[in-house]
Amino acid sequence: MRPILMKGHERPLTFLKYNREGDLLFSCAKDHNPTVWFADNGERLGTYRGHNGAVWCCDVSHLCFIMFCLIEIGDSILTIKGPQGRINRAVWGPLNKTIISAGEDTFVRIWDSETGQLLKESDKETGHQKTISSLVKSADGSHFLTGSLDKSAKLWDSRTLTLIKTYVTERPVNACAISPLLDH
Repeated sequence: MRPILMKGHERPLTFLKYNREGDLLFSCAKDHNPTVWFADNGERLGTYRGHNGAVWCCDVSHLCFIMFCLIEIGDSILTIKGPQGRINRAVWGPLNKTIISAGEDTFVRIWDSETGQLLKESDKETGHQKTISSLVKSADGSHFLTGSLDKSAKLWDSRTLTLIKTYVTERPVNACAISPLLDH
């Protein structure tokens, strides 16, 4: 494995994401300019301009639509804002018909990706109690995992927003991942 150094952001990176095929790498940063790179050589393919603040995450669908927090889809813009605080992470829901978001206000939300309408919101009692710092979906998209500063990670059903399992730790969960191959 060889590292590739890509220079192009003026402020710290906040998130990196490969597309499904692995040939493109998307970078988000505090400089307001998400960028896409060729994964094989680190050459810059393009920069997405027009954001007014730091871009904290992105997700790429299998059709190569890109979603940034706040949400930008292709050439059209759909702005989704949580009722309080910043959205830290967002991923495409099943069949790209929904967007799943999580952030500072401790709630996980499912939004209609066409209209931006709120469809579901996590329950205050079973949800996180502090800022959600991480959100990743399974390879098949059937469930997703959130990590929080409340020292827990939670596994959710992607369609129903039903809490499947809570994992308690001794420290804040800044990042989490779901293995695409193994049961962990």
